[in-house]
Amino acid sequence: MMRILCIGEAMAEIRGDSAGFAVGFAGDTFNTAVYCRRLLRQGSVGYQTRIGMDPLSEGFLRLARAEGLDISAVGRETAHNIGIYSVETDPQGERSFAYWRSMSAARQLFRTPGDFAALETADILYLSGITLAILEDRAREALLARLAALRSAGRRVAFDSNYRPALWPDADTARRVIGQAWGLADIGLPSVDDEMALFGDADEAATLQRLRGLGLRQGALKRAALGPVPLDPAIAVSRFAPAEEVRDTTAAGDSFNGAFLATLANGAGAAEAMAAGHALASIVVTHPGAIVPTPAID
Repeated sequence: MMRILCIGEAMAEIRGDSAGFAVGFAGDTFNTAVYCRRLLRQGSVGYQTRIGMDPLSEGFLRLARAEGLDISAVGRETAHNIGIYSVETDPQGERSFAYWRSMSAARQLFRTPGDFAALETADILYLSGITLAILEDRAREALLARLAALRSAGRRVAFDSNYRPALWPDADTARRVIGQAWGLADIGLPSVDDEMALFGDADEAATLQRLRGLGLRQGALKRAALGPVPLDPAIAVSRFAPAEEVRDTTAAGDSFNGAFLATLANGAGAAEAMAAGHALASIVVTHPGAIVPTPAID
């Protein structure tokens, strides 16, 4: 049975509305892990991060367990807590964030040998540009080196660049690191706006040409409401209907990634995986928050 391991940072999400504030938990790769687990028919989905000993960290663990995730690769820190962010949405569903993450426990990932052991257990390893951005330089280099070795041994690497400029010291560093990660990827799940912003591609055709030039064929280029296009030029481009309503675009791309990976692991091809990803994202954006109730996607 397939084992998928998602790697990154989960955070406490503080969401405000007219009734006050509510606390949930989210994070790009965590969101993907949750949606992947919900749709995977057989196998397991694990999540690897580091959290603190604080009450919010305990709340995250309760949610991860309730969602059926394997949390054996979640490490604990005594000197750092789980990161926190707040989110507001405008009438069009677009988001604005504030972060308290400089002391996030997840920034301690891959500083000790034990964190690398979990990578050996997975068939597909999924990470994002945010995963790489939060790591200390030596830890990031060590992770990329281990992924290269695991890929040579037959494991597959899935990657979403998810470029967030504020997390990087400069754009040149982000281009170098994310470019290196693209060179390691077997499954690509980029968003066209991220790729154009970071690499200066003139349009989506230039993005596709660059990624395909790296030998990347499995995956999809996400284009928000326009729907995805396949990285494999042999697969026909389909038309996708936009969501009927957009309340909150949080986790639109993350949910697409989760459905895409689950559909592949369930034995379907890339075209069906793209359709599943777009369908799920179209549901997720009609609900507030990153993790929507399970009945909403049944």
